[in-house]
Amino acid sequence: MTETLISLISIVIGIIGGNSFLVVLKKYSFGFTGNSIGGVFGSIFFIKSFGRLGFDPVSIMQSGNFNFGLFIMNCIISFCGGFIAVILIKKLQAKMNVEGKK
Repeated sequence: MTETLISLISIVIGIIGGNSFLVVLKKYSFGFTGNSIGGVFGSIFFIKSFGRLGFDPVSIMQSGNFNFGLFIMNCIISFCGGFIAVILIKKLQAKMNVEGKK
């Protein structure tokens, strides 16, 4: 596996994390497309932010060997980043919703 493939898998897992809220919590839903976009950005943001702790794609493929434990940690962080981003975007939308306060 290459670093690029690991990054793409992380993004897909973020999309799955963002869309899992369509099933679990309907009030945080932006629809399939909105939750997918939130999952992508959440996954990328969380991996870029927390990946410096040692589970970014470069660290997973360090010295040409695949580290399965770091890959699982990467997947968990991507999934969590996807659904946390959807929650944060929904809260931001609620704060910016001026029409609802009239």
